[in-house]
Amino acid sequence: MVSNDQRRRQLARDKFLRQQERRQTARRRARRRNVIIASTVAVVIVAGGGAWAGGAFDSDKAKDDKNSEAAAQPSPSASPSKAPDPCDKPAAGAVKKLSYKKEPALAIDKSADYTMKLATTCGDIGIALDAKNAPHTVNSFDYLTGKGYFDHTKCHRLTTAGIYVLQCGDPSGNGTGGPGYTLPDENLKDKKLKGNVYPAGTVAMANQYNAQTKKGRHTGGSQFFLVYQDSQLPPDYTPFGTISADGMKVLKKIAGAGESTGQGDGAPNATVVIDKASVAKS
Repeated sequence: MVSNDQRRRQLARDKFLRQQERRQTARRRARRRNVIIASTVAVVIVAGGGAWAGGAFDSDKAKDDKNSEAAAQPSPSASPSKAPDPCDKPAAGAVKKLSYKKEPALAIDKSADYTMKLATTCGDIGIALDAKNAPHTVNSFDYLTGKGYFDHTKCHRLTTAGIYVLQCGDPSGNGTGGPGYTLPDENLKDKKLKGNVYPAGTVAMANQYNAQTKKGRHTGGSQFFLVYQDSQLPPDYTPFGTISADGMKVLKKIAGAGESTGQGDGAPNATVVIDKASVAKS
């Protein structure tokens, strides 16, 4: 017959074992979550080539140490954010299905000042373009905006963990689209990119570069990302503009609404559509 004292000891052992099992389960979940976040950071700047098709991430890229370290941030909530949409309805119109066989001829004045205006459903985002140090990129944006290429396109991706960017410029709206041509990498030695950090306010090109295989240079197209908070990234993505103070307020509003997965990387909850994009020479 089991005594009361033996029964109490048995119950205590059972309770301890349950606690240990729960802790081990929590640790396993935390490891899986960190891998997901690291994978997210590794591919956020990828454009085209199917790397982001259907929302599938290339988890192999999470092995990049720098990006994995950048992902060591407090984990986001497991459930998607339900913040209200702070933006207006998109303007009437449809995305133009445009494609070109080659990069447009260089037609900008590299010594002049250019600005780009993104009139979005969430507010206007002004960008000072760096024609001197990224002439091919700025020339491409001048050309594409003149064709209405970006008009009515969605900004399809927002990251809120590890790196902090809004990604736009894809007419397909899923991260796989481009203009049909690629651009050379430019301005990768910009002094602003100190310590492998893209500072808040930077606008840079997405591309298909893989740091592990060293393949995918010069694969920029039309997709770009706007940095709303200092983000740890290696200098592999052409920086070509700086966001205005008012534009940063718009970005903060978009980021504040969160993203759709609740895991730090997904479609923005805000309805971010570029109603009209334009480039002007000062």
